[in-house]
Amino acid sequence: MTDRYFVDTNILVYSRDTRDPTKHRIARRWLAELWSSGNGRISTQVLKEYYQTVTRRLKPGMARDDARADVRDLQTWKPLELTAATFEQAWSIEDRMKISWWDALIVAAARQTGCTFLISEDLQSGQIIENLTIIDPFSTTLNEP
Repeated sequence: MTDRYFVDTNILVYSRDTRDPTKHRIARRWLAELWSSGNGRISTQVLKEYYQTVTRRLKPGMARDDARADVRDLQTWKPLELTAATFEQAWSIEDRMKISWWDALIVAAARQTGCTFLISEDLQSGQIIENLTIIDPFSTTLNEP
């Protein structure tokens, strides 16, 4: 695995949420590979959404100290801070591709971090948006992006 992979929030959440054991196991495998290879990328948007979701939406929620430790660890991936350029690019993607605003921000951030792939279950697997290939990790194995 030498390409860069942008990780959407839902994959991080599944790695902590055990209510769906299959998705939990698959998300943990993908993240383990990205930690090992050093090819995982995220944005500050992803970190904010992750913390909110695992501490307030999961039942039972994660302890804040554990979630904060996760966020601190993920900061070693040097998350992209959203800028005016990110917003401009996301607005263009939102209009052209007719996807949600939040997904357009994720796509724009993935492009700005130089990723080849976006790992997300929220967009169509195999879809290519401006040289960025969407991978649904729950329908694609690690060896076949």
